[in-house]
Amino acid sequence: MATTAVNLPIHEHPLFPSAQCIKDECDGCHVNGFMYSGYFCNEPYCYVWFHKDCAEAPAEINHSSHPQHPLLLTNDPRDGPCDLCGKQLLTPCYSCSTCEFKVDLTCGMKPSPPAIEHPLCHDHPVVFLKIREEKVPCELCKESIEGPSYSCLECDVYFHVDCVHLSKEVNHPCHSIHPLKLIASESLTDDAEKSCLLYGDIPAENLLYHCSICNFTSCLGCTKNPPPLVIEHIKTHKHPLTIFPRRTSCICDICGDESWFGLYVCLQCDFFTESACIDKPRVININRHDHRIYFTHHLGAGYSSCGVCHKNVNQYKGAYSCSACPNYAVHTTCAVSWDVWDGVELEGIPEITEDISPFKVVGDNLICHFSHEEHPLKLHKDDVIHDERIRCAACIHPVGFDSIYCCEKCPFILHEKCANLPMKKRLVFGTRPYTLMKETTKLTDCKRCGILSDGFTYSSRDWLDVDVHCGSLNEPLVHDGHEHPLYFAKKENHFCDGCQNRIGDYMLRCEDCDFDLCLYCATLPEKIWHRNDGHPLTLCCGEKEKASGKYWCDICERELDPSIWFYTCSDCGVTLHAQCVLGDFSRFKPGQIYYFGDKQIAVKAVPNNHNTRPFCIQCQSRCKVSVILKKYKDHNVYICSRTCFSSYLGEEVRTYV
Repeated sequence: MATTAVNLPIHEHPLFPSAQCIKDECDGCHVNGFMYSGYFCNEPYCYVWFHKDCAEAPAEINHSSHPQHPLLLTNDPRDGPCDLCGKQLLTPCYSCSTCEFKVDLTCGMKPSPPAIEHPLCHDHPVVFLKIREEKVPCELCKESIEGPSYSCLECDVYFHVDCVHLSKEVNHPCHSIHPLKLIASESLTDDAEKSCLLYGDIPAENLLYHCSICNFTSCLGCTKNPPPLVIEHIKTHKHPLTIFPRRTSCICDICGDESWFGLYVCLQCDFFTESACIDKPRVININRHDHRIYFTHHLGAGYSSCGVCHKNVNQYKGAYSCSACPNYAVHTTCAVSWDVWDGVELEGIPEITEDISPFKVVGDNLICHFSHEEHPLKLHKDDVIHDERIRCAACIHPVGFDSIYCCEKCPFILHEKCANLPMKKRLVFGTRPYTLMKETTKLTDCKRCGILSDGFTYSSRDWLDVDVHCGSLNEPLVHDGHEHPLYFAKKENHFCDGCQNRIGDYMLRCEDCDFDLCLYCATLPEKIWHRNDGHPLTLCCGEKEKASGKYWCDICERELDPSIWFYTCSDCGVTLHAQCVLGDFSRFKPGQIYYFGDKQIAVKAVPNNHNTRPFCIQCQSRCKVSVILKKYKDHNVYICSRTCFSSYLGEEVRTYV
């Protein structure tokens, strides 16, 4: 990557030139396809790419269709269609500051002529037509025409604007030895090459360009916009790289993956690379690691698995490694994937060490925590007595098992582990770092575990907030529920081995055992107190082989499936459903008043600890979970679950104040 950026009028931020080949939509002309040697923006989360010609568009032009005034390049939205082609106008575009004349970037820089007397694609003259509602097929490629077109009025046939310059026979720069002929793919013999040898795409269209002598095939896209024959980019390779337009199997020296098409080669060094791997970023941050990682052409020995996909890495190929963590490496392809990398090249940008500690030590076992700066908190390690009413302000779980920090002047408590949660953290749920936020007036509806929480939150500007339970999960996760470490994954149609429910989002997974764990089960407390038993309850992570006899839940008095995770007392032998122990409101503060829905219905979280359990106003069953909701100032309206509360409100529970 070039280390110097240029300021161009097409974009608000400086743009960097790149030798990389990408297949995407240009943010200038909005054409989707291959871009070679374009420009990109390196500002965080900007994610824009331009063709070279589009990026270098002049700030002012004189246009043949509007000679009376110059046209100015603008990124301000303009209503209506382009005055030349009829397409809906997208920014950037050219417009007249005096008149209402406006054209898109393509029509401004390379306007299509109103007529072509001798087109390559047809024997008669063709005329330019604006976009219209009726869709017709292109006579050359047979695909439907969505935008403007050229038409032969004599034959009543139509052509795409970029197909009108193609002929039935072309001289392709990547196969100069013979001309290529336009041919229907179904007319090729079985042993003929039907894939584009330049980028491997199997053409969806009926037509392609083919050399019957050499069995060379190019799709229409690579014929209209051929790739460069030679790429010189010293950071990718010290010698010029030449295109290799053949189908062959080789291992890319940059990413280590097997490639068949779109190869560039240096015969002098026996170096192969995919076109997409040229000009990969050199220094990046990813959401799976706390430090910067650096690209290296030769990884070397001492690395066992990729930090993202956890598969083996090839020590002889390129990859990313961490200078601070000797055994950490990531596949090139894994590191730069859209849901892992934030898109920012950090080469040449100094690293700023940020203090992410949530507290300052102010004395012996005394800290000043960011969430309670008015008073210091004192550490208590021994004799922590369980009290259902005393909750940690961060996770909202009761105290009773772990060391805690207490305020000596007001009822504010944090578990020691919650007090040590970092202020900033990279999470797999988004590429932007998350910031720890203390309790606010708004509940967190954590979409990862599906639980409402009134505790601390990890928040990111562009991604959904997560509660500290999900935000505290790290990989590899060592859990009593499985013998091997678990790693984050996002797959469809998987079921949790803890609760047997379908997982629709992130999970923690052991690939070797095909073991999946949803984030709700992953964040279940290992120990908990419950009023049904005088001893602490322990999470039992399922019994695959059912014991003789049946299991019964001591709370709901219904049968319990021992293969689904449940709570049990080792002293008394009682068993309880995890949902019966915790319920949907276990992360609400007892005694706190909450307002829900458009009508701002007020409810109070109350402990379900009376001798007689109240009836739920919605399902008419006795409330069994530890924390339930009671309508504020109404002693007879109780609600036992989120489902019942949604039904009671007549809407999905989604507004919290």
